[in-house]
Amino acid sequence: MFFILSKILFYIVMPLTWILLILFFALFTKSERKRKVALILVTVLLCIFTNPFFSNEAWLLWEVPPTPVATLAHYDAAIILTGITNQEKSPHDRIYTAAGADRFLHPLQLYKQGLVKKIIISGGSGSLLKKYSSEAAEIKQVLVYAGVPETAILVEDKSRNTHENAQFTKALLLQHPELQKLLLVTSAFHMRRAAGCFKKEGVPVIPFSTDFYTMDRGFTPDKLIIPSEECLYHWQKLFHEIVGYVVYRIMGYC
Repeated sequence: MFFILSKILFYIVMPLTWILLILFFALFTKSERKRKVALILVTVLLCIFTNPFFSNEAWLLWEVPPTPVATLAHYDAAIILTGITNQEKSPHDRIYTAAGADRFLHPLQLYKQGLVKKIIISGGSGSLLKKYSSEAAEIKQVLVYAGVPETAILVEDKSRNTHENAQFTKALLLQHPELQKLLLVTSAFHMRRAAGCFKKEGVPVIPFSTDFYTMDRGFTPDKLIIPSEECLYHWQKLFHEIVGYVVYRIMGYC
């Protein structure tokens, strides 16, 4: 029920959905006054949702800020949440990373710097149509290629969503009581939901955000007034995560 609700809400809150609905209204309404109002509204919405400055400001409000490496202590493990490989691409003789590769690149850097002793990777198969190797196994292979010994990597490969990431990682950690001080690594936009899920499961973690959609605030013309179609996608991504967070709160996952 909640899964269906989240999908419906996602399409309802998409800016492009609003714009298309208003355009259809303008196309079919018989009232010239309403048509003009609708077209003005579409113009305003396009100006807002294609503006890089507005998009960046909204993301700055939502993303959990980065943690300076200089402020980090030493941690027993970094927990990586997957959702960053493309398993629907052939041939399956390599690993295709999608957006969010910082989720494993930053922990790799921390490991090389001696700030984390082990890396825990949480995530099952990202494919809905066919069962491939788990995303956790794929990321593990990349880390091994990068020189991380297999003995320093733990894998949880059954979870299919953030709620299960927290549940199954907790079960894994019960088998390794020596791992107490933990970093949670995921995308900055996803950190609120992820940290909430781990807190709900009673797993204390320190958030370490990666994969930022924001940039430093700027006031140059390209950031203030020049429209960008990419901003529409960014707003869609942001609203999708906010809906996901709200649904998880309703379901008691975080």
